[in-house]
Amino acid sequence: MTKFNLKKNQKKNQEQEKPEEMKFPFINLKRVRTDVSDSENWKLYIKAIIFSIGGNLLLTVIKGILAWISGSSAVFSDAANSLSDTLYSIIMGIGLYFSQRPADETHPQGHKQFEPLVSLFIAAVMASAGIAAVWRSIQSFTGETGPKALEWTTFVMVVAIVVKYIMYYLVSRIGEKVYSPAIQASARDNLVDIISSSSALLGVWGSRLIHPYFDPLAGLFVALWIFKATWEIVWENVRYLTGRGADLELTEKIVESAFSVPDVSDVHRVVAEYVGPQLRVDMHINVDGAFSLDRAHEIGEDVKKVVEGLDEVDLVYVHIEPIGHEGK
Repeated sequence: MTKFNLKKNQKKNQEQEKPEEMKFPFINLKRVRTDVSDSENWKLYIKAIIFSIGGNLLLTVIKGILAWISGSSAVFSDAANSLSDTLYSIIMGIGLYFSQRPADETHPQGHKQFEPLVSLFIAAVMASAGIAAVWRSIQSFTGETGPKALEWTTFVMVVAIVVKYIMYYLVSRIGEKVYSPAIQASARDNLVDIISSSSALLGVWGSRLIHPYFDPLAGLFVALWIFKATWEIVWENVRYLTGRGADLELTEKIVESAFSVPDVSDVHRVVAEYVGPQLRVDMHINVDGAFSLDRAHEIGEDVKKVVEGLDEVDLVYVHIEPIGHEGK
């Protein structure tokens, strides 16, 4: 290859490596949302993740050892549930980390859509735990395994129930301060686990005092609770990903917030849908047509600030129109 061709190819490659330039470079155009992330909320997210992972991992180890020693399918089912909760908590933490990353050019509105997407994977993990619990119970029905209820089983399971209650209390308190479906679901799941652990304990002692089949039946009951929680997660997050609209009560709450801003005479259109775990709202307000453009803009910014202050709302677009000129 000649020097001329070599230089020509190098120049061509350099031109290809140049970033794409705007056709109108004189326009000060912003392409990325510039919201400031809330570091205080993220600290609370971390606390909830630590409580969930630490508590579930501890219970998984305790129940797993107990199930192996006792041979109880109900305790095994409950251990499988705790394992799925541990995985849920880890993946929840990863999802929350990505969802809290600031907006960039690949995701100009932020990364909050990661949370419901990760939740669907969590649901698949939970379903696997439920299938394992059903299989273990079937083995007990066929006589391949049998419960050997130990005297200290009651103590260990009661400890598990107490730990789950403490986890529920701590995580639910955090859920009251920050709005995150993942954290709220984790708190609700702890209540389900309290029922599951109680059922496992009932199965162990029922198989000893009433009938051997009492234990696998309790195991199946625990599996049903796992499947129920799985379905709720799938249903909720599919609706988040497919743009479910806000219910009437929440829409009225948005309208009331807009009317709280002085000089807003009417709110005549509100379209609110979920994009990820929070709403994006497109709304039209009416103001006095005699107001200056600066004053109308100020009112619109105040409405945006107030509505975005709601926990359920992520982003608001406000269209301002003069009284008597309602758009369609």
